[in-house]
Amino acid sequence: MTDSPLDLFDPSNLTDQEQARLANLKGLIAAGIDPYPARVQRTHTIAEARALYESGASEEIVVVTGRLKRIRDMGKMSFANIEDGSGTIQILLRRDNLPEGFYNNIWKKFVDLGDFIGATGPLTVTKTGEVSVDATSIQFLSKTLKPMPDKWHGVRDRETRYRRRYVDLIANPEVRDIFRTRAAILRALREYFDGEGFLEVETPILQPIYGGAAAKPFVTHHNQLHQDLYLRISFELYLKRLIVGGFDRVYEIGRDFRNEGVSFKHNPEFTQLEFYEAYTDYEGVMRRTEEMMAYVTQQVTGGNTLNFQGHTIDMSPPWRRIPLREAILEASDIDYEQYPDAESLAQAMRAIGLSPDPNSTWGKLVDGLMARFVEPNLIQPTFLIDYPLDISPLAKGSPDDPRQVERFEGFIGGMEFCNAFSELNDPIDQLQRFVDENYRARHGDDEAHPIDEDFIDALSFGMPPTGGFGMGIDRLTMIFTDKETIREVILFPHLRSLKDEPEAGDSETGESEAEDTPARRSNREKPA
Repeated sequence: MTDSPLDLFDPSNLTDQEQARLANLKGLIAAGIDPYPARVQRTHTIAEARALYESGASEEIVVVTGRLKRIRDMGKMSFANIEDGSGTIQILLRRDNLPEGFYNNIWKKFVDLGDFIGATGPLTVTKTGEVSVDATSIQFLSKTLKPMPDKWHGVRDRETRYRRRYVDLIANPEVRDIFRTRAAILRALREYFDGEGFLEVETPILQPIYGGAAAKPFVTHHNQLHQDLYLRISFELYLKRLIVGGFDRVYEIGRDFRNEGVSFKHNPEFTQLEFYEAYTDYEGVMRRTEEMMAYVTQQVTGGNTLNFQGHTIDMSPPWRRIPLREAILEASDIDYEQYPDAESLAQAMRAIGLSPDPNSTWGKLVDGLMARFVEPNLIQPTFLIDYPLDISPLAKGSPDDPRQVERFEGFIGGMEFCNAFSELNDPIDQLQRFVDENYRARHGDDEAHPIDEDFIDALSFGMPPTGGFGMGIDRLTMIFTDKETIREVILFPHLRSLKDEPEAGDSETGESEAEDTPARRSNREKPA
């Protein structure tokens, strides 16, 4: 680290390549050329220029722009390749076609790979069949002061790729495709919900009371109002207020923030989708989930299948539905209904070699069994249904079992990606559950749900039977792009500070590969 920001460009702090580039910058300035002009008069993107030539418009004069990716000097002429967001094209530079002295005194002296340039000239084709711009003038648009990454090997170090994503995107074009796919997923989701009569809304990010999930919030402070506020951990309670207010179908896609650990599928800041639909239940939400996922898959891939971690995933409805109790019994030989309290269930878990947290509730122990024995084996799209009330404070109870709620989770590729309920709409029952959660908070559960009196007030005005759903966009993108860590699908993932030394067992990025805790898994939207 330099003593002053100005030292960043002190030649004594630069590598030989950086010093050479800085000298080239000064050379351009001395020659009267602005290396960072305010504007350029581009006429075509590279893709548009190529399409123009293919349409038969040879010799058409175009102005294309982009980053220099390759230069081949042939004496009195050079070939250069530039790239913009739409593609690449070759620039043909002939000494005698350019302004007098430019080729020898400017181009050959001061240009570097990575510079942004504009090229003006007619479209042509070389003897090798390469569509090219036969340049009559070149404009420098941005001088690059850092050497470009190795063009053959790209950037492979994860620390560099995540911390300096701009370098990753320059060096690894395939990474850009990940985020184009992510954008296509979001576009398809909006198309689906808009087409089904849902209203896209926005709810507060800064909230006086956090809620909708079991997670620690980030706390901030409003100076003028002298008020502590929380970055939201979920949209749920505000979206259900809108159902009360008369919107029958609402959805939101946005950011949530949870002050908890990181792993290959958790980031403190993440994107999720939530939707709420009046006059349906979790069975209806399951059907909508299948339909939504099939639509998105078709729009993004053109088919019904995905490849994820060596598996061909078939998104076609219907998906398997398995009761949670049945799935755990089959995988672990533990029937949790035979152990009605946390102590007896923990003892049964210890009998098969597990070491459950002695402070876990009965419901969290059940969820821990699911995470350990069931989830990794759910490769094809599957719904686990009917969860313990103990870990579902916002879900409607089952009419057949008071210890159970109408809740499902969706799994693909051995990973949970969505969570949904028949929503609890009884204000008296909801208040009692908040009180129970508050009791847990006073006895050490720092992820217990706080009491939200305004939400109880909203429910008291009446909320119709409603189905609700939450899904992590980041995890969904992992599945669509066949990536094994969430950091691959977030442009700027949260990383440990460079000045902090990694703790034992931690990676340099601060990522822990530890299993999810049951507390983390009880969230409305667990794919954080």
